[in-house]
Order: sequence, then structure tokens, then C-alpha cells
Amino acid sequence: MKKIAVFASGSGSNFQAIIDVVQTGDLDADISLLVCDKPGAFAIERARGAGIPSFVFSAKDYPSKEHFEEEILAQLKAYGVEFIVLAGYMRLIGPKLLAAYKGRIVNVHPSLLPAFPGKDAIGQALAAKVKWSGITIHYVDEGMDTGPIIIQERVRIDENETRESLQQKIQKSEHKLYPSILQMLLTQGDVLNDTKASVN
Repeated sequence: MKKIAVFASGSGSNFQAIIDVVQTGDLDADISLLVCDKPGAFAIERARGAGIPSFVFSAKDYPSKEHFEEEILAQLKAYGVEFIVLAGYMRLIGPKLLAAYKGRIVNVHPSLLPAFPGKDAIGQALAAKVKWSGITIHYVDEGMDTGPIIIQERVRIDENETRESLQQKIQKSEHKLYPSILQMLLTQGDVLNDTKASVN
């Protein structure tokens, strides 16, 4: 059973979905640590409720990204973390963490990348008036949502779709697909090099 850390910045709905499948035994992992860069985020309460240790920090308290990533790395090593799962973490991962966990950091993004990277992907999709959005699960590299894609799943944008309704549909897809792909990654290794999944 691999030890994972979940990185989150907000409410942590994907974090909760991961907690739930670990508790039911559908994800063979030990969530050893939550890393959160927003001291008031609800994800911290989710971790507390599940008995998961948290490392909470504020970037403004450090002189640079390198300094706070050094502290994150020390925490990851202290908890024996083998794999990093980004779940609504709103910061680019820097060179220090990328080097230490090369090929072992994944993210879920609420669009069909390369379309609509970065912040507010749902708002970007609605503004562009596209008919489809979706989710992308990908490995993390130094860019903004530019890492190798593992799998994508489409979500239709209906007429009169609102930000709230589209977000609900995308999150429903995320909460189902992300844990299942994590189970594949943690138990079977690098699925990208074996059977790269395509858009459903």
C-alpha cells in the first residue's frame, strides 16, 4: 500500500472523494498527509475529520517558492510519502518537488486539455460557448497543466448551462474517475506507457 499526499487549496471535494474510496477499500492507498496552502480552507477540516495529518502554510510567510517547497519536501519525507495527488491545488509545482517526485505527481483539471488551462477553466469554457467540457487527469510537469495526459472524460455543456450546474457535472465525473485512475497508477504503475486512455 503506497503512502500518498494530497495537495489542496480549497473546499477539498476531490480530497473527500479520495478519502471515501480509501475508507471503502476501493483505493489501496494510505493518505499520509494533506498539504494545503490556504490556512482557512475547508480541506483542512476534512483531513481533521478523517484523522489525516496536515501541513498548512501560507506562501507569503516564505521568501520564495524554493523555501516553502523545501519545507513541504521535509514533511513528505517525514511521513514517507511516495506519491503526490493534486486535488484543487492552485500553485505550480516547482523544480524541487518535481525532481524529488518525478513521474509521481498527478493532477485533475476541469477541462479537456490543452483547452482552457489554468484558473477558472469552467468559466473559460462557458465564455467560449463550446459544446463540450470535461476533465483531464495528467502527470504534472513544470508548466501550467501541460503534463502528459493519462485520461480524459467529456462532459456535455447544455443550453442555458450555468457555472454551478457545469461545475456539479464536472465534479461528479472527477469524483468517480480520479480515484479509479489513482488505483491503477498506484497498483499497476505507469499506465501512460502501457495503455494510454483516450477521450471517452
